Amino acid sequence: MATTHTMRTVGRLPAKFVPRKKLRTKPANINYHRVALIHGEPEHKIDEFMLYSDEDEEEEEQECEEEENARDGGGYIALGGIPHHPSHTHHVPRRKQSFAQKYLPLSRNFADYVLTRSRGCGRLEHQQINEEFGTRHMLATGMFKERPIPLNRINKVFCSQWLSDHQIAMGTKCNKLMVYDVNTRQMDIIPSLLSSDLHRPPEQQCGIHSIEVNPSRTLLATGAFCSNDIAVYRLPTLDPVCVGEKAHSDWIFDMCWLDDQFLVSGSRDTRLALWRVDEEMEERRENTTLPNYGHIKAVRVKKCNGAEKVRAVIFNPNYVEIVALSLNAYLHVWDANRFVQKMSRKLPHAMENVCLTRKEDSSLYAVGSKSHTTLLDPRTLHYVRKVNARITGCGIRSVSFHGDILTIGTGVGAIMFYDMRAGKYMESTMNSGRAVVLKSTKGWVSADDQYHDVFHNVEYTPAIYTHCYDWSGMRLFTAGGPLPASLKGNYAALWC
Repeated sequence: MATTHTMRTVGRLPAKFVPRKKLRTKPANINYHRVALIHGEPEHKIDEFMLYSDEDEEEEEQECEEEENARDGGGYIALGGIPHHPSHTHHVPRRKQSFAQKYLPLSRNFADYVLTRSRGCGRLEHQQINEEFGTRHMLATGMFKERPIPLNRINKVFCSQWLSDHQIAMGTKCNKLMVYDVNTRQMDIIPSLLSSDLHRPPEQQCGIHSIEVNPSRTLLATGAFCSNDIAVYRLPTLDPVCVGEKAHSDWIFDMCWLDDQFLVSGSRDTRLALWRVDEEMEERRENTTLPNYGHIKAVRVKKCNGAEKVRAVIFNPNYVEIVALSLNAYLHVWDANRFVQKMSRKLPHAMENVCLTRKEDSSLYAVGSKSHTTLLDPRTLHYVRKVNARITGCGIRSVSFHGDILTIGTGVGAIMFYDMRAGKYMESTMNSGRAVVLKSTKGWVSADDQYHDVFHNVEYTPAIYTHCYDWSGMRLFTAGGPLPASLKGNYAALWC
């Protein structure tokens, strides 16, 4: 669960275990010395400094040899040098551990992790905690319980992000940016940012599809009032910074930060746009008393060749690449430094490729389609494994990695968990052989004529369009709404 590695400041071994060294200034019959600082051994009372001769060491070696001979059957040696005795079975001596292996300053005790963190010795000790340990335990033992979040008549939650340990930001199809406080259970609506008068809006609005926070967690990028523009807010106050416009002619489906200033957006018009949020612009906003914002244009806009409606965009910092997913089942790789398209590759499953994510260490991509989750190698884009959905044709709408746990949100209200290390879906320890599945409640849906036509004699379940873990992995936020585009409804819940 936790690892604490103490860095030695002097030497390579602990101070109380100093190896013997030859003394050149001492007589020939006394060649070794050892500093004895071992406490808690009353049978070996020694001073702070002791000298040992070769005779003492030879006596210790003879005693060890006698003990080994006694264990090996009295020292009988057969052919090949193997100890043999009528009542003796073959004994393979254990390999002696090296001094560094035996006294490695590494602790896996969680109490040591908490104690070291409270002392503030980060410079001398490296600490690491397994973030998925608590998640695995809660999933396997069935400790995750659903706590529904009422959203009144909000229409479909498309995206979400944890802003802090008690705030969750979410964007909806009705073009509302909301922040939910987990502690007070209050919902705040953040005003949408308007574009300039010369801007041309899309023919039809489609809401907010993406919320992204920059690496330093100082800026939040999402959709503006017009679905083909981006809006940037300052964290944690959510003051407006700027609106990016005149780059896309259709809805923006996704965006990703390259660093703290540069942002890439992908649109339904098959274009990628590169934006820059300048520090000088932030300073100008800070100098004003009233919240105001400016308007910026994209640094570069390029068409994604071979794409049909760019659906998802991610950034791989290891290879400095931008990866875009299009609805015609292609992955497109761009060079982030030059903003040039490098390659495109066809995906093995052609239906409903709508979600894309990467592992935390950028060693794996995951693409969700109608009935499969495809895992791909980022170096070649060849698929490594195809994870079949436990429910055929469920329509995978959201995927994410949390350590070695792949979380899959489906279009039928079920959340599944795939264990990357075991190569199978996680199983419950309470019910042997049963996979761990979280089933959502119905939420709210407008029961109009279209609803009765679609769900006639069929039980309604919402689609999980978005899900995200908090920093501890002990709380999971899930949200969505009806899968058919013509229906209105919402669903949101906190699993903890």
